[in-house]
Amino acid sequence: MTTITPEQLLAELRKAAGAVAGITATFSDADIKAPSELPGWTRGHVLAHISGIANAMARQLEFAARGESIELYDGGYEGRTRAIEMAAGHTPAEHRADVDAALDRALRAFEALDDTGWHSPISYRGGVVVDGGLALWRELVIHATDLGTGRGPETWSRPFCEHLFDFLAARVPEGQRFVLQPLGLPSAAIGTPGGRSTAINGMLTDIAAWLAGRTPTLGSLRATAAADGVVLPELLPWPAGVPATR
Repeated sequence: MTTITPEQLLAELRKAAGAVAGITATFSDADIKAPSELPGWTRGHVLAHISGIANAMARQLEFAARGESIELYDGGYEGRTRAIEMAAGHTPAEHRADVDAALDRALRAFEALDDTGWHSPISYRGGVVVDGGLALWRELVIHATDLGTGRGPETWSRPFCEHLFDFLAARVPEGQRFVLQPLGLPSAAIGTPGGRSTAINGMLTDIAAWLAGRTPTLGSLRATAAADGVVLPELLPWPAGVPATR
C-alpha cells in the first residue's frame, strides 16, 4: 500500500477541491435537480453533502488547534441528514457559494497545520487530523464521480485507489480474505489473514470502484476461489464515520 505524506495529501485535497468546484460552476438549475449517481439523491443533495462534510472537517481542525474536540456534525447523523435535505434545493448560485466557501474553509484549515498539527487528536473516528484529511479526500473524489458528469472512477489516481484498498478492508466479511489483483500492478490482500480466499482481478480503478460501491467503468471484474470462477463477494456496509441513530 502507498503511504501518503501530509504534503502529498494537501496537494491531493487542493486538486480534488478544484475538480469539485469546477464541476459545480457549470451546473444550471436543471442540472442541480437532475438525479445523481446515488439512489434517491439529486446532484443538489450531493453538493449539499460536500459542503457539509467540508465544513464539518474544517471545524474538526479549528477545534483541534485549540486543544478541543467536537462531534463531526452539529446534531450528529440526524443533523447531517437534516442539513442536506434543507440545502439540496438551493439555486446553482447558492450551491456554488456554499461549496466554494466550505472548500476554502477546509483548505485554509489544512494549510495552516504544522508538522505537529497533522497528528492532533480529533473526534472523527477517534483519530488524528491526518485521518480527517484522508476522509475529506475520499469524500471529494468519490462524490465528484457521484455527480454524474462523466468524471468516473477511471479518473481516480493510483495512490487514491490504493488508499481505498486499505480503508475499505473494513468491508471484507469476517473470516474472508480478498486478494486484489489489479492488472499490471502488485497484488494486495485485505481481510482476515488465513481466511477463505477470493481473488479479484481487473483494472485498478474498477477494483477500487467495486469496493467503494460504485460502478466499474473500464472492464469486467473477475472473482476466483480455489481456481474456479465465482460471483463477486458481498461486501459489508461502508465503515461509517458518523453512527446512525435510526
